[in-house]
Amino acid sequence: MGKLVVSLDGVVIKEVQIIKDKTTLGRRPYNDIVIDNLAVSGEHAVLQMVGQDVFIEDLNSTNGTYINGKAVKKQLLAHNDTVEIGKYKIKYLVEEGGDYEKTMIMRQGAAATAGAAGAPAFSQTSGMGANSGFGTLGASANPASIKVLNGAAAGREVALTKVVTTVGKPGVQVASITKRPGGYVIAHVEGTHRPAINGTPLTGDSVHLKNGDVIELAGTQMQFIQG
Repeated sequence: MGKLVVSLDGVVIKEVQIIKDKTTLGRRPYNDIVIDNLAVSGEHAVLQMVGQDVFIEDLNSTNGTYINGKAVKKQLLAHNDTVEIGKYKIKYLVEEGGDYEKTMIMRQGAAATAGAAGAPAFSQTSGMGANSGFGTLGASANPASIKVLNGAAAGREVALTKVVTTVGKPGVQVASITKRPGGYVIAHVEGTHRPAINGTPLTGDSVHLKNGDVIELAGTQMQFIQG
């Protein structure tokens, strides 16, 4: 599980476990994390948890949100990242010993030309335990996969071996594919435009994927293949 350590001038003020899908941060008392300082906007930022991935998004705050000294609008947090809001520093820590394992990000196109334009990124995360709300399929079920249909990575296939897979281009358009007892569902995570399934933009929070469905996001087409 991830946690936030809030400090001011090197003195730790509070520690907060990230256990909710959305955790709000700001000066107003109704926020999940309240920082009562004029440098902090009433509704300053929100943290969104997708599986074990945690994104932070600035809510058009007056003074901005910084990660490791760089202003950000929305970004995936990594272990030991320092979020800076005014004079406050918020360290993001992924606690060791959890019953999950995070894989490396695989950039499609690496097998072709390094840094190929238009190549999406895939990140996979395994389960969070019995109380996480994410189920796993039976041991006999073959994992599904997604196959890239166009661009530099066309033909490459990625098996969905973990509970949650995030796919797309950070900062542009990102979606998550979650493995549940009844199958796989896709949800919108980031970006102005929602991903399209068979040419129809995603509506609602999530939708179940069927074998052969074509996913379009960030200019890339991918086909969902049920094992």
